[in-house]
Amino acid sequence: MSNPFVQPDLDYDREHVWHPYSSMTEPGRIWPVVSASGVRLKLQDGRELIDGMSSWWCAIHGYNHPTLNAALVEQAERMSHVMFGGLTHGPAIELARRLVALTPDGLDKVFIADSGSVSVEVAIKMAIQYQQAKGETGRTRLLALERGYHGDTLGAMSVCDPRRGMHHLFSGILPQQFFVPEPATRFDQPWNPEDMTPLKRCLEDNHQQIAALILEPIVQGAGGMRFYHPEYLRQARALCDQYGVLLIADEIATGFGRAGKLFACEYADVVPDIMCVGKAITGGYMSLAATLATAEVAEVISQGEAGCFMHGPTFMGNPLACRVACASLDLLMESDWQAHVTRIEAALQKGLAPARGLKGVADVRVLGAIGVIELEQPVDTARLQPACVDRGIWVRPFANNFYVMPPFVMGDGDLAYLTSNMVGALESTLAV
Repeated sequence: MSNPFVQPDLDYDREHVWHPYSSMTEPGRIWPVVSASGVRLKLQDGRELIDGMSSWWCAIHGYNHPTLNAALVEQAERMSHVMFGGLTHGPAIELARRLVALTPDGLDKVFIADSGSVSVEVAIKMAIQYQQAKGETGRTRLLALERGYHGDTLGAMSVCDPRRGMHHLFSGILPQQFFVPEPATRFDQPWNPEDMTPLKRCLEDNHQQIAALILEPIVQGAGGMRFYHPEYLRQARALCDQYGVLLIADEIATGFGRAGKLFACEYADVVPDIMCVGKAITGGYMSLAATLATAEVAEVISQGEAGCFMHGPTFMGNPLACRVACASLDLLMESDWQAHVTRIEAALQKGLAPARGLKGVADVRVLGAIGVIELEQPVDTARLQPACVDRGIWVRPFANNFYVMPPFVMGDGDLAYLTSNMVGALESTLAV
């Protein structure tokens, strides 16, 4: 279809299609996309935008990749879906084999879920069922970090920041969890041992009620795009062991190289009891995630009262998604991904540095293929986003953060164009 959008379509979209984090009475502006290739989105009006978001951090290989296209078509011709209860298939087995090989040693049991939020729900249920199977029936609550973000479903929302997070409106109906202040020591600062005091006190006082500590290793994403010191993660692991609390690592955003290591847990050389992965797992082709657990977690749950783990999504282990995920992970590991991420990190550091001189900018920081310009006040998205589109870039700011997570295949010229026009767009909106 050469011209898929006409004005009645866009009018219908405005009246009937509810976009994420949007109002139906006063919807924000949207731009119709007709195709995508490499690192570019092509709009209805013919303009092309360099995509700085990797479509919410997942399209690490860019768009319309021939290898991923071929994997999708080949699998569709064999079997697009089959229930995973009582059946299995090659793509799921191969995906599990890759995930066990790539993730930290000891994470040997793989539960293939539908999305990142679902993988967090699965992790929470695993932790609670594990403690119940051990006879620790009072351990029904989670411990989480302020400024954390773990997804939009009810269980996942309950472990997001309860005050400053986007889900505080639901606080009255969410399970009540324990929270401690986020780590204050930045990734690149000297370690401050006082950072551990709140976590130590909370575990000492409440460990008999706590099933697991859930956190985003090193990078707190949608809760503020914060990078914290690896020592916090190391000591958190030790405290969890001391108090019989499981450690859940939410690597949905950071996994598969985004933060400069294949998994951010590697910065602290720790192995969580449960790990959630998603986003980049299929290279942005379709929704898929996984929750990995240690043999101990799996065995204790399996020997408990239920005799099984009580979860089973309809589309669990979807063959199409698993096959594309295998191809995506192969592409990643066959490439020099770490060199690409290091190159992107250097380009982001250089390209975003001029923003430090702009009035209203609180901080500029980069880690791996993540670049953040933090403002002193919330971003004026209604003005900044169109300014970016007018300059040929796609960046979607939120709260106080104007950030990018480019595809790993983005070239130096596009990175320079992306960052310089981010700074230019920001300067033009702050100046008004």
